[in-house]
Order: sequence, then structure tokens, then C-alpha cells
Amino acid sequence: MPSEGRCWETLQALRSSDKGRLCYHRDWLLRGEDVLEECRSVPKLSSYSGWVVDHVLPHMQENQPSSETSESSRSTSDLEQPSCVPKSPVRTPAFSPVSSATPDGAEDKHESQHAEPMALQSSRGIKVEGCIRMYELVHRMRGREGLRQWQEEQERKVRALSEMASEQLKRFDERKELKHHKEFQDLREVMEKSSREALGHQEKLKAEHRHRAKILNLKLREAEQQRLKQVEQERLRKEEGQVRLRGLYGLQEEVLHLNQQLDASEQHKDVLKVDLSAFRTRGNQLCGLVSGIIRATSENGFPTAEDQAVAERALQEMRDLLTSLQQEIARACEDKRKQDLEAQVKRQDSHMQQGPEVHRETPAPSQGPGGKQNEDLQVKVQDSTMRWYHQLQDVSSQCVLAFEELTNSKDSQAKKVKMDLQKAATIPVSQISTIAGSKLKEIFDKIHNLLSGKPVQSGGRSVSVTLNPQGLDFVQYKLAEKFVKQGEEEVASHHEAAFPIAVVASGIWELHPRVGDLILAHLHRKCPYSVPFYPPFKEGMALEDYQRTLGYQVKDSKVEQQDNFLKRMSGMIRLYAAIIQLRWPYGGRQQIHPHGLNHGWRWLAQILNMEPLSDVTATLLFDFLEVCGNALMKQYQVQFWKMILLIKEDYFPRIEAITSSGQMGSFIRLKQFLEKCLQRKEIPVPKGFLTSSFWRS
Repeated sequence: MPSEGRCWETLQALRSSDKGRLCYHRDWLLRGEDVLEECRSVPKLSSYSGWVVDHVLPHMQENQPSSETSESSRSTSDLEQPSCVPKSPVRTPAFSPVSSATPDGAEDKHESQHAEPMALQSSRGIKVEGCIRMYELVHRMRGREGLRQWQEEQERKVRALSEMASEQLKRFDERKELKHHKEFQDLREVMEKSSREALGHQEKLKAEHRHRAKILNLKLREAEQQRLKQVEQERLRKEEGQVRLRGLYGLQEEVLHLNQQLDASEQHKDVLKVDLSAFRTRGNQLCGLVSGIIRATSENGFPTAEDQAVAERALQEMRDLLTSLQQEIARACEDKRKQDLEAQVKRQDSHMQQGPEVHRETPAPSQGPGGKQNEDLQVKVQDSTMRWYHQLQDVSSQCVLAFEELTNSKDSQAKKVKMDLQKAATIPVSQISTIAGSKLKEIFDKIHNLLSGKPVQSGGRSVSVTLNPQGLDFVQYKLAEKFVKQGEEEVASHHEAAFPIAVVASGIWELHPRVGDLILAHLHRKCPYSVPFYPPFKEGMALEDYQRTLGYQVKDSKVEQQDNFLKRMSGMIRLYAAIIQLRWPYGGRQQIHPHGLNHGWRWLAQILNMEPLSDVTATLLFDFLEVCGNALMKQYQVQFWKMILLIKEDYFPRIEAITSSGQMGSFIRLKQFLEKCLQRKEIPVPKGFLTSSFWRS
């Protein structure tokens, strides 16, 4: 057809033009082909031109706008002539796979809708458009393929980069770990170096320590040897002291035995009409001197060689004294025999001259002032006093036996009752003070009600002696023990406390006499000088037991100090002196005092009839007279002052003779007290004495 010829001519002309020789490809940059290669080659139609003519050009014909140029309109009018165009024979079987592999599903659908034959308006336009579309499609497909390859390449690169980054990270971690290992290794080396230096320093310190320890061990060994040497010396000193102490006891026993021989010579006094009191007095002084040495050694531990020498001199003097006494008795016997012989001769001569015998009166024994016969002092207490002392101790022992079952009971209820009773009996006594008389009356009523079998409150519970058959005996014993203990502790520290404690004890004694007997029993056991009684040293008796009988406290083979001993004895004597002069003011006045001032006068007379003890007798006399002297002065008046003069003129020299220079304090205090009383002719009222104002408070 003429149009087709012009189309191909046009295409040929275009191919021969400069632009026609250019290579037109949209993805030429992606393929990397030479740009000028296609410019030099002859232009060719694509094998897809037939497919474009069949499928693409009809669709584009419908959508072509009406505002095209006049030249295009004329060519279009020529092409719009009806003609039936069959499918292009240019399409090859190789195209089917491409069309089927088209990724755009919408395009396939569009192609199926326009698959029917359509009339082409212009053969030349169709061919040009088909070439262009075919070329664009091929380039699009190549672009997609290139894009896919580029994506795959990019993915490979990303994977490669990721792997490389991973490897680099691993290398980085390895380098970091290596760095850490190096740092750790360096740190460990530094630490090892420090450890080696520390070990070296430690070894050096150990060496210094071993050196110092060696020096210290040498010093300790020397100190231990010195200590052992001192222990050995102390042991030898104690052994020597024990030997000296046993020697002192032997000397004392011999002195006492010789003194008994001096006492036995008293029977010659009336027969021979000689005064042997000087021998007995000196013998008693020597006994007191030896006893004082032993008491002094009990404080210091063991006697010294000087003490033993003094005791030996006293023994030798006692022997000489006994020898002199025997010689004196022998001379007196010889003189008496001569006198009897001369008297017999005279009687015979008188009988021959005068005849009947003239009876002459025998002169009476010499008497001292006041019509009393002079007697020497004694060591032993009177028999009646000793019987009284033993009776009181028997009462105490029987009371202990009476509540023995309660004391030894293992029953918890019995133990609880015992504890409640003991608290109810002892706590009120501990509460006695000088604060007010009304408070003192409450305490007295509580103790009296307990002893009377009435229930009392103690520790928040009701307590009565009727809770146990042995309760009354137990309460009486513990109450008496507590009264004496208060004198031993409270009165010894606070002298004014003797009077409120004594007035309660006196009132309880008056209403419950057995409690009073138990008070005396406890007092005599703890302070034998309140009897008065000087316990003798018996053969085979242990030293500690003898010291306990004298009233000393012995703990772990150690005897208490003399000052503490005198303090306790002073407290108990002051309590006793206060009891004998006080009565409970709310009691009946019809009855007499159960243990009144007559017992105080008896005690004073008996203590003055006994040989004084160094430091003890002066202390007890001062405490007794300071507390009870005013009451005795009012009771016995002139006789009391005679007793005071006797103490000053006769008893003071005896006390001074046996008192060492280091024990003169108590003697001087007693002497000054009595001299002041004699000057004033009055014994002052003791400090803390209970007046009527106290009971009104």
C-alpha cells in the first residue's frame, strides 16, 4: 500500500539521519554498553513490533486527543478508513513467554479485553508507535531486570557488609578482650608484685616479731622465774609463819596452863595469910599480852620473829613468876610453921604459968572499901552466867530442829511458803528507821500480827504463819536473826539507828518472850562479849574455828580486819545497850521490862571482874556507856559513879598495861569520855535517843 511505502521510507530516512543513528535506550547506563556502538550500527526493527501493532496501537488510537496537529489529522483520517487488519505475522513464538511473564497483571487483563482484531487507521503510525512501545517495553523489562539484579547486588553487598561488620565487631571484641586480658595481666602482675612486696614486708615483720617475741619470752621467763622465786619465798615465809604460829599456840597453851597453876595457888591465900594478887594480876596480863599478839597476827597473816620473841619472853616471865610464887608460898609455909611452933611454945609456957588457956579471937580477913573483900580479876565467866548462856543456845537449837522439815523440804509449795514467811519477817525490820513514830508503829503492828497468826500483806500476797505447822518457829528464828543482823550492819554504820530498832525489838520481846530469847542467843553467838564470855582455846581446835568462836568472820581461810571486827561488835553492843533501856510506848506499863537495866548493870560488873582484852574491852565499854550510861546513872546514881571511879582508878591501868602503842585509840577515847563525864558529873543523853516528839510525828 502507498501508505506503508511512505512509512518505511520515513523510517529509512530517520535511520539515515543523525538522530536515527543514535542509540536510544533507557537503561543503557545500567548495562554499561558503549554509547556510540549503536550510533555506528544500522537501525533495525524489534521483533516485538507485530505485538505492539496488535495490542498497543488500538488502545492508544482511542485515547489520542483531538487537538493534534493538522498533519496528524490528515494521516489519521487516512488511517480511519475501514480495513480489517489481521494479527501481525511478525510476532514470533518466542514472544509468548514474554507476554506470559509480564509482571503487570493489570496489563495482561487489558490485553485480553482488546484481543479482538481492530482496524488500524495508518500503517505507518502503527509501526512507529509499535516500535516505540515495543522499545519502551523492552527497556522497561530490562530496567526491571536490572533493578532486580541491582537489588540482589545490593542485598549481596548488604550481606557482605553485614558479615564484614560482624567480623569487624568480632575483631573489635577480640581486640577489646585482648586489651582486657592485657590490663588484667598487668593488674595481676602489679598485684603479684605488691603481694611479693607485702610478703617481703610481712616476713620482715615476722622476723622482727620473732625477735621481739624471743626477747619477751626471755623477759617472761625471767619474770616467771622471779615469780616462782617469790612464790617459793612466800611459801617458805608461810611455812615459817605456820611454824611460828603453832609455836605461839604452844606458848599460849603453856602460858594458860601456868596461869591455871597460879589460880590454883589461891587456896594458900587464906591458909598462909599472904597476898598473892600481884602474881595473879601479872599472870593475867601476860596471858592478855600473848592473846593480843595472836589476834594481831590474825590480821597480818603470820607472826613475825619479833612476835615470837615477845611471846617467849612472856612465857619465860610466866615461868619465873610461877617459880617466884612457889618460892613465896614456900617461905610463907616456913614462916607459918615457925609461927605455929613459936605459938605452941608460948601457949605451953603460958599454960604452965597462968593455968587455964585464954582463947583469943582470930582477926578477920582484910577488906577493901565498902566492906567488900579484895579479889583478883578472873578470865572465866561465872557459872550462873554460863548456864544461862547454854540455856539460850539450847533454845535456839531446839527452834532450828522444830522447823528443820520446812527448811529441807523439796516441795515447791513448801519452798514458796518458806520464802514468803522469810520476806514477811525480815523486810519490815529492814524498813525500821528514824523518820517517824507513826511509820514505826505500822511496822511493829505488822510484825506483831504475823507472830500472832494473823494474815499480813507481803509482796502483794497474803501471808500467815498458819500456812505451815512449822511456820511460827521459822518466823521467830528469822525475825530474831534479822534484829541482830541489823545491829551488826545498820547500827555499826549508823549509831542513831540503834534506838528505833531496839524499841521495836523490846516491844516484840515483851509480847513474844521466845523471840527475845532467840535474839539473845543470836547476839551471844555472834558477839560472845555481850555475855560477857571469853571463849577459851581448846586443845585440838583449829585456828579458824577458834577465831569464829571469838566473833571473827573467816572466809576462804582469811580472817576479817580488826577494824571491821570491832565495828561489828560495837554495833551489836550498842543495840543491846539500847534494848535494855527502852520499852514500847504503846504497850502496857504494868509489866516490867523483859530484859531491863539490871541486866546492863550485871554485864558491866562482870566485864569489870574479868581481865581486859586489848582493843576489845575499851571499845565495848565506850559503846555501852555512851548508849546506856545516862540510863544507868539515873537508875543506880551513887553506885554507878563508884563504878566509874573504879574503872578510872583500877581498870584503866590494867587496860593500858596490855594495850600496844598501835591500839591506844579506843583506850584514849574511853578515858577522855569518862574524864569528861566525871568533870561534868553527868553522862550525856546519847545521840538519836527517841523522845516524845518522835512519837508525835
